[in-house]
Amino acid sequence: MTTSVIRFGRDIPTDAELRVCGDIGDGKRALELGVSREQNAVAFALSGARSIAVDPDESKIEALRGAATEAEVTVQGITTELADLGAISSASLDLVVANHSLLDVDDLGRLLRQVHRVMRSGKPFVIAVPHPFARVYTTDEMGSKVHPYGTVGRTIGDWFIHLARSNFRVDQILELGVSEISPVPTTLILRAVKEGD
Repeated sequence: MTTSVIRFGRDIPTDAELRVCGDIGDGKRALELGVSREQNAVAFALSGARSIAVDPDESKIEALRGAATEAEVTVQGITTELADLGAISSASLDLVVANHSLLDVDDLGRLLRQVHRVMRSGKPFVIAVPHPFARVYTTDEMGSKVHPYGTVGRTIGDWFIHLARSNFRVDQILELGVSEISPVPTTLILRAVKEGD
């Protein structure tokens, strides 16, 4: 069932509890950067935002359009690389959410510069990724493996440095997903605010 609640994954608190995205009603513009399993662009539209989604996979954009039609809302879907935001006007977005979509981005600096360009000053960029520490321990058919921290994906420090170099100020770091099943966090959420013009 589609709702107006922004979600970051199974067994992770929603934005109704975390409050990292802010109010996007009254026609504010929000971008889902990479269409997630949660299809947050539909939630943006249900909240009253003018919603946009960007993804390089046309099938994800088509599925999102179908979900938007079913929910009786409008979402602008753009099929392009995540760092190719040329179709979006500068300083026009009030929120950008990247929900588990930035893991395989090679040129993170370029992507962050593009996100900075399209956002309004002081507005939030919310990034959810698998927690870097959770990737230290993995299991496959050969058994358990331990990877030194930082050798599998970006560390929290890496994210912080990349965002700072792109003129974003990280104002919240949430380490979520600790449970009886998982003694370490499974999800990292970073909220960064655009500084400058």
